[in-house]
Amino acid sequence: MATAGGPTAKGRAGSSWLATWRLGDDDPQTLLSNARKAFFVMLGVLALLWIIQIVNFADGYHLSQSYGIRPRDVGSLPDILTAPFLHFSWSHIEGNSGPLFIFGFLAAYRGIGKFVGVTAIVMLTSGFAAWIFESQGSVGAGASGVVFGYFGYIMVRGLFDRRVIDLLIGAVMALCFAYQFAVLLPHQGIGWQAHVGGLVGGIGSGYLLRDWRAARSAAKTRSAAKAPAGTSTGTITLPGNQATTALPARQPGKSGKVDPANPRADLYKELDDLGL
Repeated sequence: MATAGGPTAKGRAGSSWLATWRLGDDDPQTLLSNARKAFFVMLGVLALLWIIQIVNFADGYHLSQSYGIRPRDVGSLPDILTAPFLHFSWSHIEGNSGPLFIFGFLAAYRGIGKFVGVTAIVMLTSGFAAWIFESQGSVGAGASGVVFGYFGYIMVRGLFDRRVIDLLIGAVMALCFAYQFAVLLPHQGIGWQAHVGGLVGGIGSGYLLRDWRAARSAAKTRSAAKAPAGTSTGTITLPGNQATTALPARQPGKSGKVDPANPRADLYKELDDLGL
């Protein structure tokens, strides 16, 4: 025989918790359509970045110097939105393009609307981190902060949405690109502050933009698992316009004693006589 806190209750709670995880409940056609959209969106983003790079190169990288982030310069705050589109060299944009396409595609294949939200958040968090913490007199630009934002989002999305497939994708990406974490540490000439800010923004996006249906289901499961076994409440509706009142259910073999001074003593007595 198991008590409420014994192995049976624990097993039931564990089974309920696992039940909130989904292997993949999306319609295949919808998922394929979203993946196709994500592919072309990222192609468009890369095309835009390379067109800007060509113009920037032809202008002697004047765009990067003029519209990059200048730390703690109030006039440079709007450049938080332009800096991710600018780079300082061909090797700079080449190094960012591959991870940006891979992580961006994986961040977008669940829906372009959510992807736009993630992009806005990580642009702001990486940009503000660079603006606040980078060295005075420097100029920061590049899409690497956004890359790390997508990276962080992919790693935690499956956890917050409770999707096994996305959790596995995040784990594989974390293992395959573990070397990327090296540039989160201070390096001369690298805007690691923007990288850290983007990563934090991506993780925050996973929570803020999580699948709320899965979150509500998990909350209900936790509440059910915490409820003591064998307890329940009964609901009665009082005569007239009085509100509905929840009364604790009678326990087997127990009879309740009602205080005669209670204004509802007669009601409780009638319920007791009826065996309720």
